[in-house]
Amino acid sequence: MIMEIKAGEGGEESALFAADLLRMYLHYAEAKGWKTELLDRTESDLGGYKDVQVGIKGSSSDPAQGVWAHLKYEGGVHRVQRVPATESQGRIHTSAAGVLVFPEVDEPEEVAINPNDLKIDVFRSSGPGGQSVNTTDSAVRITHLPTGIVVSMQNEKSQLQNREAGMRVLRARILAAQQEAADAEASAARRSQIRTVDRSERIRTYNFPENRIADHRTGYKAYNLDQVMNGALEPIVQSAIAADEEARLAALAPTDA
Repeated sequence: MIMEIKAGEGGEESALFAADLLRMYLHYAEAKGWKTELLDRTESDLGGYKDVQVGIKGSSSDPAQGVWAHLKYEGGVHRVQRVPATESQGRIHTSAAGVLVFPEVDEPEEVAINPNDLKIDVFRSSGPGGQSVNTTDSAVRITHLPTGIVVSMQNEKSQLQNREAGMRVLRARILAAQQEAADAEASAARRSQIRTVDRSERIRTYNFPENRIADHRTGYKAYNLDQVMNGALEPIVQSAIAADEEARLAALAPTDA
């Protein structure tokens, strides 16, 4: 699975929160015995992330125990309420970061991509503030012309490695777009209220002053945010899985005429 975390409203504080979310997911993955790979990142001036992409893989042959089965509900807007590191008056601010999740394509043949449909540009990697961090054109931008999907990679020093990582993300995004199109054509009664949640919708609030975590889709609420940020995400994930199953059963139940 590929996860992308993007800073949203809130400027530098949002970028710092994006880094906190990444750390949370990496700790959760470690506890589950999953392997993680940082694919690309764009750092902010204070050490946060404007944009970061990570690959997560499990070893279980049981799909129900897999990475996608647990993390597919994480896509959406994550809101944080806390006193930012940049705040001198001690005031609580609200900002947000967006999370996108894509099932990774295990076999490249699953998503056929015509090389003639790709526009590939190379450029020099840049760090916080836009300064060049590489003397060669190793960064890669891949545009899939039929869909307009654009992927940029600059994490690796090799142009070939960045191109390979970019193609992994591109295949995952194309697959996700195809699945969304298929879901849109399917009967609404068979679609999960969580699985099809609009990515622009706020799904969760992280309230640091109250040490509270709240999921707005499932109604889950707890006062152990400090533990959650260190990877104790399982109860929240399980609440999403349970709500999804309940929604599916309700959709299949016969309705009175």
